[in-house]
Amino acid sequence: MPGEFCVVCGREDLPTVEGVCADCFAKRTPLVRVEGRPLVVMCPTCGARKVGQLWDRRGASTLLSPEDLMPLLVVHPEVGIRRVRWSEGGKNALLREIEASVDLGIRGQTRTETVRFEAKVEHQTCPDCSRRSGRFYTAVIQLRGEEDNHEHPRALRERLDERWEELMPQTRASWRSSISWKEELPEGWDFYFIDTLAARSIARFGKVRLGGSLKESATLWGRKHGQDVYRVTFCLRVPPSAGSPRSREPRPVQRQA
Repeated sequence: MPGEFCVVCGREDLPTVEGVCADCFAKRTPLVRVEGRPLVVMCPTCGARKVGQLWDRRGASTLLSPEDLMPLLVVHPEVGIRRVRWSEGGKNALLREIEASVDLGIRGQTRTETVRFEAKVEHQTCPDCSRRSGRFYTAVIQLRGEEDNHEHPRALRERLDERWEELMPQTRASWRSSISWKEELPEGWDFYFIDTLAARSIARFGKVRLGGSLKESATLWGRKHGQDVYRVTFCLRVPPSAGSPRSREPRPVQRQA
């Protein structure tokens, strides 16, 4: 409005709020800052981040990323962040020197603020990786051929492995991340999981996509917190794909007595 001026610098060509222009407000008030020396807890094996008491698997990298650093910025209520350019330095891998060049908007103007701080990285092995290292599992998918299969064991394993690799990209990443390890057997493959629901989802999905059959069984493994704990086995039998030599073989005729 005409006649308004900044009570700090006296300028009349800038809008004011409570008698102070945006430039003087920015000089007197921290617009963006980082409090203290923030801590980022990550798993050195898989890159999962610990948030509170939970582990977040969105970050797969074991290096700090903008997703880790953005939540550390404390922004004034009147400020909106438009863009942040990050740079990282330091000789200690667990104590990183961070510089953030922040383009922000305030009262119709654009400003760039620089924030420098140190971020501490703490390595903790997440529960899933701890279970994998101890060969812990809650479920297993037994990938097999048909019950009357007569393929050579090596040819059978190669065929089943190809079908499994075709299937995996079609499944959810959260399901695949629950696979702990796999074992090669004369009759096929065993895939061990640390999450029974993920194993069940893949087994059922594979039954539909691979045109197979599925059987589920459970065995008592132990007790935890006063409740029985079971390990579940999913036997997924996969027939030869159309056009394969095995699929063209004539089936023996069953004679009735």
